[in-house]
Amino acid sequence: MKLENAITVRSVADAHGAKFAGDGRRLITGLNEIHMVVKGDITFVDHPKYYDRVLRSAASTIIINKEVECPEGKSLIFSEDPFTVYTSLVKKYRGFEPAAKRVNDSAIIGEGTVIQPGTFIGNHVKIGKNCVIHPNVTIYDHSQIGNNVIIHAGSVIGADAYYFKRRNWGYDKMLSCGRVVIEDDVEIGANCTIDAGVSGDTLIGQGTKFDNHVQIGHDTEVGKHCLIGCNCLVAGVTKIEDDVILWAHVMVQKDIVIGKGAVVLASSGVDKSLEGGKTYFGSPVDEARKKWKELAYVRQLPDLFAKLGLK
Repeated sequence: MKLENAITVRSVADAHGAKFAGDGRRLITGLNEIHMVVKGDITFVDHPKYYDRVLRSAASTIIINKEVECPEGKSLIFSEDPFTVYTSLVKKYRGFEPAAKRVNDSAIIGEGTVIQPGTFIGNHVKIGKNCVIHPNVTIYDHSQIGNNVIIHAGSVIGADAYYFKRRNWGYDKMLSCGRVVIEDDVEIGANCTIDAGVSGDTLIGQGTKFDNHVQIGHDTEVGKHCLIGCNCLVAGVTKIEDDVILWAHVMVQKDIVIGKGAVVLASSGVDKSLEGGKTYFGSPVDEARKKWKELAYVRQLPDLFAKLGLK
């Protein structure tokens, strides 16, 4: 998430009673978790397993729970609970903003777009030209929708990421400050849900078409001209490249890549990255021809056991 106005390292440290290392005048221009960081961002780390990765990342400012040497060109803010400091910044700069009406005054809606009754459009939403938003659609704050987009009844765009930190007392919510961005010529079926990014964007590429009851997790990128069948479930931080087809009831694990032009047949479970241009089937998924051979062999087992006198 980019900040409208940059803040300094010293101001963040002072606000939380924390010490810092590096240049206190360093400007912070965005908030991001580690998957999305770019130069100018502030992020956090609170587990030794990830110290090195985060300290070597593109982030310019890091909230950390151990006093370590400050890398050149960065600033560190030392806190016993970096997660809480980070989420307090999210609350301050993109906290929950109650809505005053069904279509909020800050929303920008393009010429020729039709908003059917019962739809809710939140704060700072942008919708392009010649779209059709069917009844009872909910579009959360800061979502961006391109031109010629159709969203069918009951779909929810921009709900919070499903992202929690385990505590001794239960689970602490990682607040979402990201968005959903839907490009031109996309069609979203009825009762679909597309979650906002934790700090970046969940992206649906130009010309992609969803059937009904599709779930897309936070920070996932769906490429251009994809087909996503009904009841598909795609976990967060997944990259689906252009021209991919997921037929009905495909489940996709988090943090993987499905290559350009791949086809995943119905009722498959994708637990690993897939090379593009091939057809896949099964759970766990594999190339379809290989999986069909395995099934053919399995069907022959009863006869083989009978010939061997095995029960």
